[in-house]
Amino acid sequence: DFATPRAILTGHDYEITCATICAELGLVISGSKEGPCLIHSMNGDLLRTLEGPENCRRPKLIQASREGHCVIYYENGLFCVFSVNGKLQATMETGDNIK
Repeated sequence: DFATPRAILTGHDYEITCATICAELGLVISGSKEGPCLIHSMNGDLLRTLEGPENCRRPKLIQASREGHCVIYYENGLFCVFSVNGKLQATMETGDNIK
């Protein structure tokens, strides 16, 4: 048996550094090395771009909830919370830098 892709997700200009799947909402959220995080449908349609503040360049971790919130941790110790509609709802800076 060979695995075949269900969808090809396009839109990033750089390598993917993190991704999550929210099966309840039918979404795939991915972040790239130097670019924004993108929300795709499970069919591969690009739905939204999540643009963080200016100093948010390298997403390291992404987690989505079934309630429609997405938390992204960036390399510089900054957390951002977005709605699945792409609106930035909150930011929090920590003193930690996870590498």
